[in-house]
This record gives sequence, C-alpha cells and structure tokens, in this order.
Amino acid sequence: MPLKNYSNIFNEIAKSKLLKLQSVVLFLTTYIDWTLIPFVTKLEGTYLPVFMISFFMLVGALDGFIQPLFKHISIHNIYLFAIILDLVQIASYFIYDYSHLLFTYIILTIFTIQGITFEVARIHTVDFMQDESVELKDYLMIRSFMISGAIVGGAVTAMAYDYFTKDINLLLIYVSILGVMGIVFQYRLYLKFKKRLGVSEVSVDKDKRELYEKFRV
Repeated sequence: MPLKNYSNIFNEIAKSKLLKLQSVVLFLTTYIDWTLIPFVTKLEGTYLPVFMISFFMLVGALDGFIQPLFKHISIHNIYLFAIILDLVQIASYFIYDYSHLLFTYIILTIFTIQGITFEVARIHTVDFMQDESVELKDYLMIRSFMISGAIVGGAVTAMAYDYFTKDINLLLIYVSILGVMGIVFQYRLYLKFKKRLGVSEVSVDKDKRELYEKFRV
C-alpha cells in the first residue's frame, strides 16, 4: 500500500543520526524562510523596483552555474557558512523598525544565497550516503518531504499570523528563536561532517601508505 511509504520515510530518518540532523536543519530553515516570505514579498512590492526584484530572481536561478565553483569544498565548511548566514539574518531583524528598505534588501540577499548554499550542500551530501543505510532515492524523497512540510507549515503560520495581528515584530521574535535552534542543529551537523571527513582522510592516508609499502617490497 503506497501510504506505508510515509512510515518508511520516518523509519529511514530515525535510523540515521546524520539524516535526522540534516532533516531538522532543512525543515527549520525552510519553515522560517517561508513564514517570512509572504511579508517580505509585500515589502518588495512596496519598496523595491521591478529591476531589483528581477535581479534577485536572476541570481537565485544561477545555482546550476555556481555549483561547479564549489566542487571540492568540504561540506562542513558549507554548514559553517550557513550558520554565518543565519546569524546575519537574525541580526537583520533589528533593522526592520529602522529601515524597511534595508531590511528587505538584506533578507532577500540572505534568502538568495541560502538557497544556493543548500543546493550545494545537497550535492555534497550524496558522497556520504554510501556510509548510510539510506538509499539515494529515499534520501532525495525525504529531502523533498521535509521541504514540502516546511513550506506548508510556513505558509499556514504566515496566514494565521496575518489574520490575528499585523505586528511583524512579534513574528520576528518567533523566527529568531527558531533561528537560534537551527544554528545549534547546524553546528552539530558541522561537527559531525567534520569528524567524518577527518576519519575519511585518515583512511585514505592509510591506504596510500599500505599501497606504497607493497610497491616498495
């Protein structure tokens, strides 16, 4: 029965600490973005010219061209960069009352870079799937499931919030708390990937030494 596939997805997530952490990070980040996007879009139409809106759309569509530049980057450095982006995003919330225009530019810039960053991370994660019991097809399905769930949750949150109040400052406090939680999970993910890369490098060095010894003999 096709519905059983949903329980299989959650079982796969539960079996892998790496996948569990990455799923939480992906969900929180996407949920925060899609909770803010309706309000930022409203600010776009009020403060930004069509040229700048199109510019952000253009840059966001370039991820396929940009990814080859980061072919050999270490995945833990990607998540370290993502943590920095989150810190900047949280700090930008304090600018909202000072300048709506500046706030809109900063948020759109972070959203754009964030989208590219997580696409780069997705590709590099494939290298680690061979060490997991999760098949690549299931990993991609889990990733799509978490993103869809986060988008739906974010959209519903935005609609409910807009219905009950127009004070965006309360919403910024809410997503700031979630953002701090996301940073904690991302840091744990950063450490886990860094440790795995370290173990992999030791294994490669060991294999090279053994091969060298064989040829010497």
